[in-house]
Amino acid sequence: MSHFINNDFADILLHRHSVRHFDPTVKISREELQEMIAEAITAPSACNLQPWRFVIIDTEAAKDVLRSFFMPFNYPQLETAAALVFIFGDTQAYKSYRDLWNQACEDGRISPEKRDEVLRTFLPLYEAASYEGLVHDAKTNSSLAAMQLMLVARAHGYDTNAIQGYNSKVAAEKLGLNPERYVPNMAIAIGKADLIHLNKEVQSSRYSVEEVSQFL
Repeated sequence: MSHFINNDFADILLHRHSVRHFDPTVKISREELQEMIAEAITAPSACNLQPWRFVIIDTEAAKDVLRSFFMPFNYPQLETAAALVFIFGDTQAYKSYRDLWNQACEDGRISPEKRDEVLRTFLPLYEAASYEGLVHDAKTNSSLAAMQLMLVARAHGYDTNAIQGYNSKVAAEKLGLNPERYVPNMAIAIGKADLIHLNKEVQSSRYSVEEVSQFL
C-alpha cells in the first residue's frame, strides 16, 4: 500500500524543486525506500524492457564510497540527505526479456500467441543492437524511472536533488556493479529540506514555452 501524504498532483509537479541542503535528522526506512522504488518502476520503458538498476545508499559507510568519486560541490546533498538512490541503465536487460514475458504468460496476463509475437518483434532488435545503441536505450528509459522517483518521493512528503556531478567512469565499479553492463545515469538525493537553508536555495528559472517548442 502506498504511503502518499500528498495527493495533489499539481503541487507535486509544479512545486517540486531541487534541494541541496537536507535536514540531517530525517531518516527514511528501507521499507519506504523500496516502496518508493516499486512505485517509480511503474514508469514506461520501450518494449517494456525495464533496463534499470537502483543502488540505495543510506549508511555513512556507503556515503563514503560516493564521496570518493563525487564532485565536491555535491557534498552538501551527500552529507545531509536521508538516502541517495543511484540509477543505472542496464545494457543487458534484454537477456531476461524472454523470462519476463514467459512469466506474464504463466500468470494469464498474455496469451502464448501474443507472447511469441512480442518476442519475435522486439527481442531480435536488442540482440542485434550495437553496444552504443544499448547504452542510449538504457539511459533514456532509466531516466523515465528517475523522474518518476522524484515525483513519487514528493508524494511521500520528501524533497529531492538529481545529481550528475561525479566520475562516471568509476561509478559502477565503485558501487559493486559490472561497468560493462551497467551505465550510470544519475543519483537522486532524497530527504526533507533544511528550513534554515531553504530560503537561501537558488530559485531557478525556466525558458518560456515559445523558446523551447515549435509546431511542425
